Amino acid sequence: MKAEPSAVDKGAGAGRPRDPRIDAAILQAAAELVVEVGYSNLSLAAVAERAGTTKTALYRRWPSKAELVHEAAFAVPPNAVTAPPGDAAGDLRAMMAGARDAFTSPVVRAALPGLIADMARNAELTARIMERFEGLFEVMRHWVADSVSRGEARAGVDPDRLVELIGGATLLGMMLRPDEDLADDWVQRIADIIAHGVVA
Repeated sequence: MKAEPSAVDKGAGAGRPRDPRIDAAILQAAAELVVEVGYSNLSLAAVAERAGTTKTALYRRWPSKAELVHEAAFAVPPNAVTAPPGDAAGDLRAMMAGARDAFTSPVVRAALPGLIADMARNAELTARIMERFEGLFEVMRHWVADSVSRGEARAGVDPDRLVELIGGATLLGMMLRPDEDLADDWVQRIADIIAHGVVA
């Protein structure tokens, strides 16, 4: 008589649906631990133990520490927040504020230096991580196209470079002020420079 497969066996194999409860527990554990011990000291064994699961289950979901921590830090990738049509400057302020809020969370502050170092050494890792932000780039492409069509933005603006400009300014601002918040005044000043440029 053939043995009945166990619950684990029934779920094993390629294409097995991920249990969102395990995903959530792992992401929460990673977020907590990276704040507590830092990125370089974070071990996947410790994450699995705190999440109440196994390293095998963890690796089945995230092939590297960098990808796990990135998803824990940016559980919802930053998105472009839009003001009412006709207020492109307001849109840019909202985008800067959204980037500021995402980059200055305790988890991101703790994770980013180590993440950047790992990504700098591994182009394939960087490409996999950046796939999570494709939706953000797509939103920005639509925003630029719509703003140009309404005469609110200059034709020829590269939406992908605009995302890099907003993210890069926020990242550098955070690194230069590790113990400070980036206040609304900072957001307004950077958004004004982006909106109006520098050269008279």
